[in-house]
Amino acid sequence: MKDSFLKLFPFAALQQAIARCSILLFALITACQPGPDRALGTLEWDRIALLAPAAEKIVAVHVREGERLDAGQVVLQLDDRNTRAQLAAAQAEVARLRASLEELENGPRSEEIARARASLAAARAEEKDARQNYQRLRQLGGEDFISQADIDRAKATADTASARVESDQAALLELQRGTRSEEIVQGEAALAQAEAQAEAQAVVLQKLTLQAPRGGLLDSLPFKLGDEAPVGGPLAIMLVGDTPYARVYIPEPLRPGIKVGDRAQVFIQGMAKPFGGRVRMIRSEPSFTPYFALTGDDVARLSYLAEIQLGVDAVDLPAGLPLRAEFAGEGHGSDAR
Repeated sequence: MKDSFLKLFPFAALQQAIARCSILLFALITACQPGPDRALGTLEWDRIALLAPAAEKIVAVHVREGERLDAGQVVLQLDDRNTRAQLAAAQAEVARLRASLEELENGPRSEEIARARASLAAARAEEKDARQNYQRLRQLGGEDFISQADIDRAKATADTASARVESDQAALLELQRGTRSEEIVQGEAALAQAEAQAEAQAVVLQKLTLQAPRGGLLDSLPFKLGDEAPVGGPLAIMLVGDTPYARVYIPEPLRPGIKVGDRAQVFIQGMAKPFGGRVRMIRSEPSFTPYFALTGDDVARLSYLAEIQLGVDAVDLPAGLPLRAEFAGEGHGSDAR
């Protein structure tokens, strides 16, 4: 019996050692997990993209990546020769339509009316001569001195002269009555359309000189000198805003106790002092926990994307730093200072 006990003793000791190691390992893992009031994320800045207004070649770059820009500072220049030509054509069309509208508003000139009257007088004279010739030939035809074909041709000539008299009378009357109001409205509409097209080309020309819309840090220039970006392609990416913000993923059990405006403390690795901030946004729709927050029981939990606006003490921090946030809203301890 004693021998049997001695044989079993090393195994029992081994079991105790394994149990102690398991407890120690669990303690280490638990210490590495975020607490119930913590959320993981990254440091971010608000980003704006300067898009290409036209598919033109980059002919000049005036800044470098990482440079801090002022509002209105020129970033780069696109080739504007094609746009300038289109603008000149649009402006020429505006001038033509403006002159045409002025002509419609002024009405016909006195010289045009006099010319129309002279043309009508000539048409009446020709009609009289053609009508008299037809009458003579018709009398001769009754005495069989001329063929019926000649009489028909004389009648056609007389009728043509009469039609011309009516046409010239209508043309003279049109000039005397002046321009119709509908024609003036059409001229005004055509001029307005041409002016709008010219203004649009002028705006495009101005946009070809790419300027910073507000102050900030130039994060990247996706296209280089000589490249031709497609319309709407990002020519420059800027980081803007007075201070950065923490983009964190709030675990589902923590979500009911956090609301917009709650205080939070943000801890960044390598910095002893935390940064204070306030929650500025929380998504209403949950998502799956991101890969960098997959620790322990959080693997199977949903999370809610939130943003924490930091204070001026974080203004020099770069984007992309990993961080964790601890909340101090109602039900989460005292306010962070």
